[in-house]
Amino acid sequence: MRRSLLPLSREVIIIGAGPSGLAAARWLLSRGFSPRIYEAHSQVGGQWSWTNPRSGVWPQMVSNTYRDATRFSDLNFPDRTPIFPHNSVVRDYFESFANKFGILDLIQFGTSLRQLRRGDTGWELELDRDGTQLTDTAPYVVVATGRFNAPVIPDIPGAENMSGELGLTHAFNYKSPKAYQDKRVAVLGGSISSLEIASDLSMLGASKVHLCQRRQRYVNPKMFLGVPIEYRLFTYERGRLALDDPDALMRDSEAKVMEHAGDPSNYGTPKPHPDFAKAGATGSQHYLNLVAEGRVHPLPWPKEIDGTSIRFADGRAIEVDGIIAGTGYQLSLPFLSADIAATLNLSDTSIDLDSFTFHPDLPGLAFMGLWSQAGSYPTPIEQQARFLVYTWSGQIPRPVDTMREGLLDCVREGHQTMPHSQAEMALRFARLCGTDPLGETDGWEAEHIKASPTTSMLYRRVGPDRIEPAERMNDG
Repeated sequence: MRRSLLPLSREVIIIGAGPSGLAAARWLLSRGFSPRIYEAHSQVGGQWSWTNPRSGVWPQMVSNTYRDATRFSDLNFPDRTPIFPHNSVVRDYFESFANKFGILDLIQFGTSLRQLRRGDTGWELELDRDGTQLTDTAPYVVVATGRFNAPVIPDIPGAENMSGELGLTHAFNYKSPKAYQDKRVAVLGGSISSLEIASDLSMLGASKVHLCQRRQRYVNPKMFLGVPIEYRLFTYERGRLALDDPDALMRDSEAKVMEHAGDPSNYGTPKPHPDFAKAGATGSQHYLNLVAEGRVHPLPWPKEIDGTSIRFADGRAIEVDGIIAGTGYQLSLPFLSADIAATLNLSDTSIDLDSFTFHPDLPGLAFMGLWSQAGSYPTPIEQQARFLVYTWSGQIPRPVDTMREGLLDCVREGHQTMPHSQAEMALRFARLCGTDPLGETDGWEAEHIKASPTTSMLYRRVGPDRIEPAERMNDG
């Protein structure tokens, strides 16, 4: 069965009702646009709805970023929310946000995008709703489908023949530690998700937990001396250094991680690379202490897998019942037409965009939240939504020539491959849309801003849609 959904003038179609799609809708509404949203799942929240097939969240997971960095500026978490909220609390927060701005009524749930292509009168979409094929057209489209939903399994010889009873799966599919109780498990990868899963398993009853890494990273805790790590690593000033003085940022990062946790080999891990930049850093509240207690066992990267055995280049071998690979994601936008994909130079790892958002040859099409970063996404996503809307509304025009310069910067700087942080990305977008709080302040207030953690409220101090000081205080 096939029918058409008639386009409306000045309409915007948003694909996805996760944080990016909700932020886009809120700010589009503020400038007189009429968005409608298609969401494949039955709830808002994107990754934060763990029942969503496109979510890698597991039921017991709590946020690894503190609550004030994991919210938008227009709504606070409820009173007595823990510093690091449970994933269900975060999902409920986004539903409350959608309710506050009347966004829920704009969402058509259970509707998947099959193809997006150029049309004669706008962007044309082919959609699927319970087997019914739909079409829709609009002059504006925002793609907000997320960056972390196409897991990559590592290419290790013999991996396809792993015969342990729990098999080899990606961290994206890890949903319950119960299946791993009293089992021998190897977790592959050195990112925060790998460290958190290994920590969960070791504390929730796995008989033995190994963590296999290509390199040993430095590990920051989530809290330091009773304060969230965002007050140390994701401040305004460190965002500025990331954009203006990367060498100084690297020196500051090394000094801070040595203060927070020191050399991880002191806890029993392998020695990190002596060059801090090559070693890299990640985060986990419990991992290093669990290594020190002999409850998580660090190992190098596997050489091969043979049935239930994992073998290493140094001659060691272990027996496991299951393997969980926390080995990242590829960029997946399979619904883009061949023409659009070619224009964007799209690959499994990169996409060419002006300021992570636009392409000068694809007017009326925007992409949100597709970069990889350390730290929380809501604050930079909100700034990106404002950048998008101020541009489309003409409030802060962005000429095509400027977009082409931004496209050159994307390729020259390697935007899709270089590391980013929430502090850098929030400030990057703030500078584009006139909301950099340091641009209109000096003296003691400027020093206060520099030391402030990156939150959405920080970027409502100045510029369009500023929140007055009294309102900021009332927000709590």
